[in-house]
Amino acid sequence: MDIDWSVAIKSLPVLFKGAVITLELTAGAVAIGVVIGLIMALARLSRVTVLRGFAGAYIDFLRGTPLLVQIFLVYYGAPQLFHFQPPDSYPYVAGILAMGLNSGAYIAEIFRAGIQSIDRGQTEAARSLGMSQGQAMRYIILPQAVKRVVPPLGNEFIAMLKDSSLVAVIALEELMYSGKLIVGRTLQSFAIYTAVALIYLAMTMIISRFIAVAERRLGKSDIR
Repeated sequence: MDIDWSVAIKSLPVLFKGAVITLELTAGAVAIGVVIGLIMALARLSRVTVLRGFAGAYIDFLRGTPLLVQIFLVYYGAPQLFHFQPPDSYPYVAGILAMGLNSGAYIAEIFRAGIQSIDRGQTEAARSLGMSQGQAMRYIILPQAVKRVVPPLGNEFIAMLKDSSLVAVIALEELMYSGKLIVGRTLQSFAIYTAVALIYLAMTMIISRFIAVAERRLGKSDIR
């Protein structure tokens, strides 16, 4: 069968719709990951042994197992574990949740590295001014750490955007699954998957540009 590029062109509206869902999944997952990651990073740096142990176990498990397995655990395992009937929207919820839990483990290490990169003298100076450990972290350390973790957080967003293709296994109609459905209907696998790849490439390049701009602006604010 010859390659028919016109099929890919005609399929672009469907693929773009899938790309929007991909962006929604990624944004939702990274938002969840930022919240979980910050909590786990602070727990990992805590002096409380139980908190450090729990955060370490969470990070090691989520980073040490494939995202695909985690998607299956959330999609198939959670309903069985908690005894509930999944609603029709569950693939979307499960996809965001599984990706968010996974992202949280990586973002935790990003935040931990960012916090530890701040000179300890600043914490000591804050404490000498009468601030508690929590106040020093909130007002002195975290604002500086957040600026430093913007580039790796951007890289995590791009990595999660590409990894979102794995949720196709639970029949969630994001970009990859939309392409798969079109291939099944037209048998134009090369043309369709090339279009899918180019859309992924376009999204990652645009996001990379935004990250570069944000990094430059943060750098200028530090100079001032």
